[in-house]
Amino acid sequence: MNDPIITINGLNKTYEGGFQALTRVDLTIQRGEIFALLGPNGAGKTTLISVVCGLVNPTAGHVTIDGFDNVSQYRQARERIGLVPQELTNEAFETVWNTVSFSRGLFGKPPNPAHIEKVLKSLALWDKRHNRLMTLSGGMKRRVLIAKALSHEPRILFLDEPTAGVDVELRREMWEVVRQLRDNGVTIILTTHYIEEAEEMADRIGVINHGEIVLVEEKAVLMSKLGSKQLTLNLQTPLTEVPAALQRFELSLAAEGHELIYTYDGRQEEDGRGMSELLSALEREGVAFKDLNTRQSSLEDIFVDLVKERA
Repeated sequence: MNDPIITINGLNKTYEGGFQALTRVDLTIQRGEIFALLGPNGAGKTTLISVVCGLVNPTAGHVTIDGFDNVSQYRQARERIGLVPQELTNEAFETVWNTVSFSRGLFGKPPNPAHIEKVLKSLALWDKRHNRLMTLSGGMKRRVLIAKALSHEPRILFLDEPTAGVDVELRREMWEVVRQLRDNGVTIILTTHYIEEAEEMADRIGVINHGEIVLVEEKAVLMSKLGSKQLTLNLQTPLTEVPAALQRFELSLAAEGHELIYTYDGRQEEDGRGMSELLSALEREGVAFKDLNTRQSSLEDIFVDLVKERA
């Protein structure tokens, strides 16, 4: 049974000067999921997070966090949220331990060294607890931001571009950290430019563009519905054009007529224009091939198509 932890209804945000950053955003985040919010620069990702976290006031609409209105019941709503911003911390001379402990105090939580220890160990920061932040690598500083966000035991964690500017190896380590957090019952919402990040981790994906939610879908369903597949046939005899009897299929010639490329999706499979139908038609037309291979579009292909479609 669905158990929403965040409900967003009719959210609008217009800044002074008339720029509309969000337009009638409706979105529900389920408890315990990893939800990835994808969108190009300026799409409204950070504005949406800022409104949900109570850092920016909406022009219209409302947000409920674990049953609490994030405006009229701000304190109860906000204490359920941990926010990891894009910017690295600037408390350069503080130690890791003090920085994370101080963050807990900001939410009015009593000291709990055991919890801080647990958080630091889970993020591989325990050995660095006495280090000043200025001595840490960029990746370690990023982990400190997550530790700060987890210091007050939130049920929801927002990660705004969590791996921007870090190398691939560290990015994968961070993904593992996020999965562990989800396994411990934390709901994760992340914005990302890295398509592979969403493809690797998310349970559901939302696409935002020009301040509007274009689509929300389970990752697997999204990829099967919108992910096109490509079949490349290496022909025994080159063709100069696609035979008339094959025009109903999405076919193109490549490699000077030596390759016949068929692009299709799951919906075409269902309405009889799929691969098996194509192969039968090729046989009837006497078009022989010596080899074939398939390729499925990635989430990046889908994302680019969606944004282009609604540009």
